[in-house]
Amino acid sequence: VQLQASGGGLVQAGGSLRLSCAASGRTFNSYIMGWFRQALGKEQEFVAAITGNGDSTPYADSVKGRFTISRDNAKNTVYLQMNNLKPEDTAVYYCAARGSRRSTWDDWGQGTQVTVSS
Repeated sequence: VQLQASGGGLVQAGGSLRLSCAASGRTFNSYIMGWFRQALGKEQEFVAAITGNGDSTPYADSVKGRFTISRDNAKNTVYLQMNNLKPEDTAVYYCAARGSRRSTWDDWGQGTQVTVSS
């Protein structure tokens, strides 16, 4: 599956952004979708994921209560609503797809920059 992330930008601390990730293909609802991020000079980290039917949505502790992942299978799109943003959320955000029986994230989008100013 091909992925195209969008929605990044510059926002002040306490603000909100919504990231979108559009996927190609006819079997989008069979994929687990995830968001990851990588800050400058740091390792990539998991942010959130959502199962094909949306019944499970694990989050990293650092974003729980502030970020919400969702998906619209009719639009082949996954979203990441980010509220109460903090400077430490500054990173390039990537969406990824994983087959429901796979243990690895096989497909990645190009990344979108999120910058939170203090």
